Amino acid sequence: MSHPAPTVGIIVNPASGRDLRRLTASAGLYSSTDKASAVQRLLAAFAATGIRRVLLPPDMTGIAAAVLKASNGPQAAGQRWPQLDILDMPLHQTVEDTRLAARQMLARGVALIAVLGGDGTHKAVAAEVGDIPLLTLSTGTNNAFPELREATSAGLAGGLFAAGRIPAQVGLRRNKRLLVRDPARELCEWALVEVAVSPQRFIGARALSRAEDLAEVFATFAEPHAIGLSALCGLWCPVSRHAAEGAWVRLNGQAEQALLAPLAPGLVQGCGITAAGPLAPGVAYSLSLSSGTLALDGEREIEFSEHDRPTVTLDAHGPLSIDVEAVLAFAARHRLLAVGREHPQHPAHPQC
Repeated sequence: MSHPAPTVGIIVNPASGRDLRRLTASAGLYSSTDKASAVQRLLAAFAATGIRRVLLPPDMTGIAAAVLKASNGPQAAGQRWPQLDILDMPLHQTVEDTRLAARQMLARGVALIAVLGGDGTHKAVAAEVGDIPLLTLSTGTNNAFPELREATSAGLAGGLFAAGRIPAQVGLRRNKRLLVRDPARELCEWALVEVAVSPQRFIGARALSRAEDLAEVFATFAEPHAIGLSALCGLWCPVSRHAAEGAWVRLNGQAEQALLAPLAPGLVQGCGITAAGPLAPGVAYSLSLSSGTLALDGEREIEFSEHDRPTVTLDAHGPLSIDVEAVLAFAARHRLLAVGREHPQHPAHPQC
């Protein structure tokens, strides 16, 4: 009995990697052309692994239009790109576009969603799609959750998994998350990478990237090579994505020791560290401040006062993502990308 060919979704945040933090730090920008090119490389890789249909949301920056034009060209025909369906949806040029696209893809039964964006984009998609696996590609400002990798190799891994050729226990990784709760306010929000506590009492400009605006950082994982707030833990008390625990640091400008940390691309600041330690799963941690704001994955979202009692808890029930390295290693061991002479891309066939 044959199974229907899987459908895969691709969500691109048109605004990712183009915010003020990159401009003021002389960091490079991810243009719409760059993103359209990355999507085209994904389509070529999906084609090679047997994916026949891809869903893509519209946008106002020309990404979808450029990909659609390329999908009707000779390269797409020669590589047998999947059929490209542009979602029919209104555009607000806010994160609601990402959420709506994710919900439509969920309703259409996609086997996988490739996400091109930063930590915030990935969190927005993950919040809508439950256990649909994410293929994560970094095109944002502070990218800790999506790892930096080439779209072609990532697409091969995602396509092999979506096509049912990779066991779930090999290809999927269950990610950690941080829950922010305040029962009195019926508040329950979550972050993929870090929750930062700031003495600033109002949300204002959402991004946090100054040492004086930080009092505490809780991280699900913290890698020494990270850029962003999780780098404070990564360069002081690192913890891997695969470890059960997380990490935390407490900051004060009058501390005896300061850590030089890359809080944003091109922005290295001295941050006074007064305490640090592991973050045990399942434990509700109280905050060191009685009032201020909480930033989830780099952006302030929650205000709290002396009357509130928010806590931060690490758990292991975050989204599923494709473990690209594990998938490609499995593919190599089992020769999953080997093809016979009958395959149109075998060198025995003349290429147009």
